[in-house]
Amino acid sequence: MPAAALKPKPLPTQSTAKRPVPLDLPCAPVEKRPLPPGRPREWYVTHNRRLKAMRLAIALLDSGVYLPRQARDETIRSTAALIGVHPPSDTTCHMVRAFMRYSR
Repeated sequence: MPAAALKPKPLPTQSTAKRPVPLDLPCAPVEKRPLPPGRPREWYVTHNRRLKAMRLAIALLDSGVYLPRQARDETIRSTAALIGVHPPSDTTCHMVRAFMRYSR
């Protein structure tokens, strides 16, 4: 029997289903773990900046901002206020746009 016949057929996604597929609501956040000790301070700063940029990118995508050119600094900062994080720096705003660019 071919290996392809053993694989279960994947469930339809929103884009391929004949009718809308009910999507799960956001689940509870994952339990936080402490960051590994002994790294240089710059590593922690960069790590936290990436996490913040990813949260902002997800919030922007959820709000209908799909293209990096739509995500101006003002839009990103207003989204940050909306989701309850400190206003991002110019570097973090640039990183948000980069995440949106490379998610395609």
